[in-house]
Amino acid sequence: MSPATVTRIPNQGAMSDFVRPFEVSSKMTDMVYRVRFSHMWNAIATRHADTIDCKFYVDGKGVVLGLPHTAFVEFRERYKRSLTDRESSFVAAEYLRERLEQEDEHELYDVTHKDVMRIIEKLSIR
Repeated sequence: MSPATVTRIPNQGAMSDFVRPFEVSSKMTDMVYRVRFSHMWNAIATRHADTIDCKFYVDGKGVVLGLPHTAFVEFRERYKRSLTDRESSFVAAEYLRERLEQEDEHELYDVTHKDVMRIIEKLSIR
């Protein structure tokens, strides 16, 4: 893949501004959730998990999504570059959007490797 065909979303601005606030309508309850991205961190130290954790506020309550390191490794092997923090936050936001549309909110979502790779494809991150 040549550098001209690479789709990359660079890290620019404050981390809390990586993902714009958004709303999600639940198909189960017709409730409208208001979502705001906060930050991300490596969960090895805090949760003893092999994930990158992304924190959002859903109607003011903290929600964490754990993205498995294995998906980051596969992305790097496949596309010969690392995911940016901003791209990772977009993946987490899309997963959270999907979950909130389909089910009640939870405090913690451990996202599967397969779901991370599926969302990367859905968002056309290369």
